[in-house]
Amino acid sequence: MTMSSSRPYVMRALYEWILDNECTPYVLVNAEEAGVDVPRQYVKDGQIVLNISPNAVVDLVIDNDALHFNGRFGGVPIDVFVPMSSVVGIYARENGQGMVFDRDDTPWPEPPDGPPGGNGGNGGSPGKSNGDKRPSLKVVK
Repeated sequence: MTMSSSRPYVMRALYEWILDNECTPYVLVNAEEAGVDVPRQYVKDGQIVLNISPNAVVDLVIDNDALHFNGRFGGVPIDVFVPMSSVVGIYARENGQGMVFDRDDTPWPEPPDGPPGGNGGNGGSPGKSNGDKRPSLKVVK
C-alpha cells in the first residue's frame, strides 16, 4: 500500500510543539514552485520566510495539500497559499529548532511480498542484500 506524504502531519505537530513552547513558528517556503501565492516583493533567492503564529495570521489552515492564511505584509492584508510540497521547513524563530524536509518527499514504494524482516519472498538468504533499495532513517538536527 502506498502511503501519503508525512509532511503535513509532521508540520502540524511541529507547529503545535513550537507554540506549546511559547515560540514563534516560521515556515521556509520555496517560492519558485508552481501554485505558490506569496507577496513576491518579500521573496529572496527564490525563498520566503513566513511567520505563521496565531497573532500574525488570520484563518491559518494546514491541511494535507497546502498551507493557507491571510497575513499582513507592510500593513496590507494578503491571502497566502503554499502547496505542501513547497514547504522547505518549519522552525522556531527564537532558537531555530524545527525541521527541514527532504526535497523528494514522495511516498515509499510498496515492499515486496513476504514477511517483515524476511527475505522478501525472492528466494535469497536472510541478511544478504537482494538489490532492493530500502528506505532508511536519518537523524535530523
